[in-house]
Amino acid sequence: MAASSPSSSSPSTAPASTGASSAARHGARGVAMVLLAAMLWGTTGTAQSLAPAGLSPYWVGALRLAVAAAFFAVLAGVLRQRGGRLAWPRVLAAGACVAVYNLSFFAGVKASGVALGTAIAIGSAPIWAGLLQTVQLRRWPTPAWWAGTLLGVGGGVAMALDGAAGGRGGATVLGIALCLAAGLTYAGYTLLNKPLVEHASAPTVNLAVFGTAAVLSVPAAGWLAGPLALSAGTWVTVGYLGLVATGLAYLLFTSALRHISGATGVTLALGEPVTAFVLAVVVVGETPSVLSVAGLVAVLSGLLVVVWAELRTAR
Repeated sequence: MAASSPSSSSPSTAPASTGASSAARHGARGVAMVLLAAMLWGTTGTAQSLAPAGLSPYWVGALRLAVAAAFFAVLAGVLRQRGGRLAWPRVLAAGACVAVYNLSFFAGVKASGVALGTAIAIGSAPIWAGLLQTVQLRRWPTPAWWAGTLLGVGGGVAMALDGAAGGRGGATVLGIALCLAAGLTYAGYTLLNKPLVEHASAPTVNLAVFGTAAVLSVPAAGWLAGPLALSAGTWVTVGYLGLVATGLAYLLFTSALRHISGATGVTLALGEPVTAFVLAVVVVGETPSVLSVAGLVAVLSGLLVVVWAELRTAR
């Protein structure tokens, strides 16, 4: 009997080891896709700075959603993908979150200034995601996840506030509330989107969600910003933002949610200010300050901790 115990335990331990290894690989793939998406999101500010001076940020946000929805429609048609099992109440809620995120972010930044508004919106999103996921799953994320998230958030806030001296001050209560709403709705979109992509393809889910967001955002932009003045420069900027910084980026992000938790996806999106920092130094020629460099180190350190926590949970 004793001689047979190694062979009898082997079938039970080998599949477990294989399953853990497979889960770790899928987790690493999801992490890589979110970080690549964050790099694409990080080009948004540079691209928007090249837009025509008279183009309202409300129209930028609305049109990029419309272009992204068209991109997903073409992609789903080319791939001949059917709708899958879409829970439409969840789709409508996710689309509303995307629309509210766009409008509240631009309005909040306008009222609070770019530095403070961006810091509040981007910095609050991972915290919101962790709290919402705790309510949803009735289980707190691991202490390592919280440590990495808070470190990354602190670094992101430091990088964003580094330009506060040159931005507008005197943030209003309404502006801060709008930026917090932007962080909340972005986190809400992510957690709503994860179950959707588990039952349908990423292009199909994104077509439904971003199509809903575009239908809500375009009339809102017309009401908030007035008629749209079209020009060649407008379409170049909106085309890039819609196809690359939104369409391709969210295709990667949504696909990654099949492999990682929603809260981790939101935290890894803190890679966005890292890309923006690099572009500001390399393309724009800005000289980084000690605060921004310290923030960069904190963000990268926090992301490493979150990646470690996610892969450890997967294993």
